[in-house]
Amino acid sequence: MSRYLTLSALAVLFLYPLVWSGWASLEDPSNYLEMAAFGEGVGTYATNSILVSTMTVAGTLVVSALGGYGFARFDFPGKNVLFLATLAILMVPYATILIPLYVLLGYLGLQNSLVGLSLVFVMFQLPFALFMMRNAFEALPRELEEAALVDGCGTFRAFSSILLKAVRPALITVGLFAFLASWNDFFAPLILLNDGASFTLPVAVVSMTQRTFGAVDYGMLQAGVMVMAIPCLVLFIVLQRHYVRGFMSGALRG
Repeated sequence: MSRYLTLSALAVLFLYPLVWSGWASLEDPSNYLEMAAFGEGVGTYATNSILVSTMTVAGTLVVSALGGYGFARFDFPGKNVLFLATLAILMVPYATILIPLYVLLGYLGLQNSLVGLSLVFVMFQLPFALFMMRNAFEALPRELEEAALVDGCGTFRAFSSILLKAVRPALITVGLFAFLASWNDFFAPLILLNDGASFTLPVAVVSMTQRTFGAVDYGMLQAGVMVMAIPCLVLFIVLQRHYVRGFMSGALRG
C-alpha cells in the first residue's frame, strides 16, 4: 500500500505544474488566438520545430546505430581513444561552443539554417546515443549475428535486418531523447537562427510573451508551454513501453 501511495504522491507532484499551466492558459482562451496570429503564425514555428526535431532524430539514429555497432563489434586502432573523445563532448559547457559553431556553420553555408541547427543538435546527442547503442549491441549474443552470416546474410544485411530489430528499444530511447532535446531547446536556436521565419517554437514563445519594459504575458506563456508540452507527452506515452525496455534490457550495461 505504501508503495502505491508513494507513486501516487510522485505522480501528483510531477503532474501538478502541467495541470496548473493548462488551467492558467485556459483562463483567457484568447491567448491561443493571439499566439496563432503572432509573427509568421504558430503553424510556421511548429513546422520549423517538427523539421528540426525530425532531422535531429534521423541523424542521431543513423550515426549512433552505425557507430555503436562499429564500436561494439570491430577492433581498430584508437577505438577506445575515439570513443572517450566522443564522450568528452559531455564535459564541454554547452553555451561556450555555440559561437564557434555559428562561425563554422557560416563557412559551410548553413548559418540561419534548420539543417545546420539540426547538425548541432545531433553533435550534442552523440555521446549519450553512442554510449547507449554500443552497450545495446554488446548485450546481444554474437551467435545471433554469426547465425545470420552462416545463412548467407552479408554484414550489412545482418545489421539492418536482424540486429537493428533486436536493439529497437535502445533506438527508441535514443530517438526520444533526441526529439525532446531538439524540440525544447531554446538557447541554440536563439544563437544560430536570426530570421523570424526560421524560429522554432521555444524562441517564438519567448518572443510573443515579451511586453513593454520587459513585462511578461504569463497567460500567453502558459498557452505556449501547453502547445510545446502536448506533443512530448503524447510521444512519451505512446513509446513508454519501449523506452523502459531500452533502459532495462542492457542498453546501459557496463
